[in-house]
Amino acid sequence: MSAENDGPLAPRPEPLRFFGTTWLNHDNGYTARRIGVAIGSLAAAVVSCLVLRLAYQGLRIAAIGSFVTLLMVVMFAICSALAFRHTWDGFTRRPDPDRQASLRSLLTIGFVGSLLAYFFRSLTEAPGERLRREEYEAARKHHEKRTTRRSGNPSKMRRRA
Repeated sequence: MSAENDGPLAPRPEPLRFFGTTWLNHDNGYTARRIGVAIGSLAAAVVSCLVLRLAYQGLRIAAIGSFVTLLMVVMFAICSALAFRHTWDGFTRRPDPDRQASLRSLLTIGFVGSLLAYFFRSLTEAPGERLRREEYEAARKHHEKRTTRRSGNPSKMRRRA
């Protein structure tokens, strides 16, 4: 799967965040990057949970009431679950830009879910690798089909009776 010798019109692999195009051949430190992304996303999720814990304690100290405290906990739990699902689905298909824009605030609130989805996906592959690989291979097949030339002059071919 070498894209260097195919000319300027051949499809090129799309780079992934933190991985560039190393996902294509799993070279140039791909495994180390995957380990780093897994550790980094898990560490960011843990730190985020600690920050949310401090916010929860701040609400408890402010004594604003158990209903508001419960409402905040439920809101973060639901938003994190939705963000996890949305991020996980984004690794297997391209998200709709309009839907992505409308969910931006929800995904921001549920950032812990997105970090966890990134962590779990990086345990098996670079996040988004499968989608990019399928798109790249389809583009290469299409390119090969387009550039394959027939041999000989078609006007000199004998007609079959």
